[in-house]
Amino acid sequence: MRVLVVEDEQLLADAVATGLRREAMAVDVVYDGAAALERIAVNDYDVIVLDRDLPLVHGDDVCRKVVELGMPTRVLMLTASGDVSDRVEGLEIGADDYLPKPFAFSELTARVRALGRRTTVALPPVLERAGIKLDPNRREVFREGREVQLAPKEFAVLEVLMRSEGAVVSAEQLLEKAWDENTDPFTNVVRVTVMTLRRKLGEPAVIVTVPGSGYRI
Repeated sequence: MRVLVVEDEQLLADAVATGLRREAMAVDVVYDGAAALERIAVNDYDVIVLDRDLPLVHGDDVCRKVVELGMPTRVLMLTASGDVSDRVEGLEIGADDYLPKPFAFSELTARVRALGRRTTVALPPVLERAGIKLDPNRREVFREGREVQLAPKEFAVLEVLMRSEGAVVSAEQLLEKAWDENTDPFTNVVRVTVMTLRRKLGEPAVIVTVPGSGYRI
């Protein structure tokens, strides 16, 4: 899942981004509304965690732009105000969910994951395919009943492949969904991660390489 965090309190923004990355999400961070508009113009995000009171371009205007463009991206709006009227207003301009500050990080993560599931065809919370069971909320993976310990990026790649339900996923798509914008697009990190993932999942191999196209399970 790829997430954009838009928050002008830099310490908070960086803390949220770090926490979400530990949950195997690819996260980009910006600190004002103008930068947010630049990012959504070039990158596809599953979820935007959007502070409402932003400098340069207000969070409301960023949200309206997402709606105007007809993007499948879901918006979780943050605000220091907990007034019901503010929450209602935020939802009416197009936000999909609303979370007042201060918030528990566990709740933020749960809401981001819930919104991420709504950007694609509805799938069950626990994914199962080819003898593999993946639980995004518990960050657990089992193969034929055996628990498999994965690093965050390995987990993220496996989750993208599982959600594709047998369709081929290109290396470029994996790079976009599992890594942030600071990753070198010419790196071989996808190939290396898939190799490590295959080894950890064991035999028989379930991740198939489709020459010239990508990977599938």
